[in-house]
Amino acid sequence: MKKIVIIAAVLISLNTAANAQSANSSASQTVNLNLANAIDISFTGTGTATGSAVNFPFNTVNDYANGVESTSQELKVRSNKKFNVTVKANSSTFSYSGSASPAPTMTVWNTLSCMVTANTTGGSVSLPYTTNSYYSITSVAQNMISNGIAGGDQKFSVKYKADPGFSYPAGTYTVDVVYTATQL
Repeated sequence: MKKIVIIAAVLISLNTAANAQSANSSASQTVNLNLANAIDISFTGTGTATGSAVNFPFNTVNDYANGVESTSQELKVRSNKKFNVTVKANSSTFSYSGSASPAPTMTVWNTLSCMVTANTTGGSVSLPYTTNSYYSITSVAQNMISNGIAGGDQKFSVKYKADPGFSYPAGTYTVDVVYTATQL
């Protein structure tokens, strides 16, 4: 009799399990990421496309004789494709603010130069720019970094040298230097 009760209990359990239904349902949806090409260049010191002013104090005869160097200025490129970076001055001459009349004309190409002091873009420094000597900045865009790799933290640093000589009167001479990052 005991066997019959156990067999009956097992049969009732199996019957209950066989009649139980799953209580779930599914739905699906396609998700598309529509990516566009994106590139940005900024100065790390300001976090914007406009860097802090670089000031060159010419206070001694040695400054005029040897020129004055800036500190390194770091830029960051964020791009989802390989890229190049060019550099140029926004004018072929400096603008002048001072008391000399007529205003002197100082050309950029024979006064202001730069060199790349660090490069972690994955690309190469393009000639005529190097990591160990200065080269003139002109009002025509010149390659500075070639084949930088895609990424969100591709950095390079530049250092300027100003060497106006003794030919210009006191005053403030100003020019904007423009860096352009272009995807390949």
